[in-house]
Amino acid sequence: MYNSNVATSSIEWTEMTWNPTTGCDRTSPGCDNCYAMTLAKRLKAMGVAKYQSDGDPNTSGPGFGLSLHEDVLDLPLRWATPRTVFVNSMSDLFHEGVPDDFIRRVFDVMLETPRHTYQVLTKRSHRLRRVADQLPWPSNIWMGVSVENQRYAFRAGHLREVPAAVRFLSVEPLLGPVDLDLAGIHWVIVGGESGPHARPIDSEWVRRIRDQCVSEGVPYFFKQWGGRTPKAGGRTLDGRLWDELPNVEALSTTG
Repeated sequence: MYNSNVATSSIEWTEMTWNPTTGCDRTSPGCDNCYAMTLAKRLKAMGVAKYQSDGDPNTSGPGFGLSLHEDVLDLPLRWATPRTVFVNSMSDLFHEGVPDDFIRRVFDVMLETPRHTYQVLTKRSHRLRRVADQLPWPSNIWMGVSVENQRYAFRAGHLREVPAAVRFLSVEPLLGPVDLDLAGIHWVIVGGESGPHARPIDSEWVRRIRDQCVSEGVPYFFKQWGGRTPKAGGRTLDGRLWDELPNVEALSTTG
């Protein structure tokens, strides 16, 4: 049976996903066409047990009610081979419904498995900033926030206050021009929206962020142009792929 609590991933910047929580609520325009909410509806129809809880129809959807999964918390402890893991591809660990203690338990598992690299991404940067001093921040935890347009660029400021070894921005779906303050940011991912209702992306928005990253020496990863399918528009920008990653060794020597 399908198990989206842990799965290999087609996301270009990670290897696999681990979902100690599933379900979420839309919180900003980047959530309007949420792929996870669409997938949760399909998983509910398939009878997958962990997607039978419905969320608020105004902010969530069928099968997408916030759920905590105690049974998958210890999975990374069983993986002997080092892996790059996107945490909560089907949720937001800093959702207001996730207890502080559960967040801490997820972080404790990441602390206990330094062989793996964990990529945690949130739109709820206010809460991230508020609880950051209660959490361990080993070097294998990369912490990121989503920024879809200028209105939500403030999330990068909240992220700067978090003592993560790698702080990154996921500027996707990019819905408008964004001026970013990249001080204290170690990686930027940019991508267009995909799906049948994908909103258009402007190449100048993409280039503007790329040029700023190049100028300031911040690794830049261009994920996709988007369209009806994730691969519809390809991934090349000005004739090349931009698959840059954080220089973790350099960051560890500079602190």
